[in-house]
Amino acid sequence: MTERGQKKTRRRGADRFVIGVAGGTGSGKTTLTRNIIAALPAGQVAVLRADWYYNDQSGMALEQRLQQNYDHPDAIEFSLLVRHVQKLRRGQAVDTPRYNFVTHTRMAETVRVEPCPVIIVEGILIFAHEPLRQQFDLRIYVEASADLRLLRRLQRDITERGRSLENCIDQYLGTVRPMHETFVEPTKLQADIIVPAVQPNQKATDMIVDMILRRTPERHPRKRTPRRR
Repeated sequence: MTERGQKKTRRRGADRFVIGVAGGTGSGKTTLTRNIIAALPAGQVAVLRADWYYNDQSGMALEQRLQQNYDHPDAIEFSLLVRHVQKLRRGQAVDTPRYNFVTHTRMAETVRVEPCPVIIVEGILIFAHEPLRQQFDLRIYVEASADLRLLRRLQRDITERGRSLENCIDQYLGTVRPMHETFVEPTKLQADIIVPAVQPNQKATDMIVDMILRRTPERHPRKRTPRRR
């Protein structure tokens, strides 16, 4: 069965709308996800981020962890992410892992994610893994220029993850850029919608929210925007 046929079959039997939000590092995936959540009533959206599912590397020495390629699909435990998406679709809660980006290890504690009418999966490589890609009812690719993505990544890694400028540049040139060109950019062809990373991109958010409301109108009353006087 083709991917399109699988999606049609899944939609007939599912009560939840699963959205994939992909794009390069620093493209604005999280911002778009937040805007979608803000436009819907509270408690209607569950979010899974592929970054939470990096493979556990606690058995490695720190020096070995620092040398790993975190921008290759093999760095992520996609099998677990797929199982969690399937469970949420069936209405079952999941205990999602969390990842420490300073020590490059998976944390001991997990976080419970409850099933919601809309499930958003976010990550740079989520369209590169076919079993996960087949789970999405809607695929969104957020596109941004390379210089903008680099600046955003530098700001995040230096301020939030305590990394040096030199380390960030080495990683970008060594793995981030080549892996983007090999695995991320080509998946744009798998997207149903390509969203330019314009801030704010309210038109794109409105269009996506309208698609969600049409898909499950009985479960998603639109937020009313106060009229201006």
